Amino acid sequence: MKIELTEILICPGCRGELELEVLEEEAGEVVTGSLHCAACNLSYPICEGVPDLLLPESRSDA
Repeated sequence: MKIELTEILICPGCRGELELEVLEEEAGEVVTGSLHCAACNLSYPICEGVPDLLLPESRSDA
């Protein structure tokens, strides 16, 4: 995921601003990490460069 995308992404739960936490970065792109919404305290994982913006109750691992 390109870091610049965080400027346009919003929380699907409350439409709040998302904060990026990078765990692994490669060539200016986030490979693993998470997006966190301080407003509703939800986190969305980033795995293999793809952010999972499904609400927690909609994820298959929930």
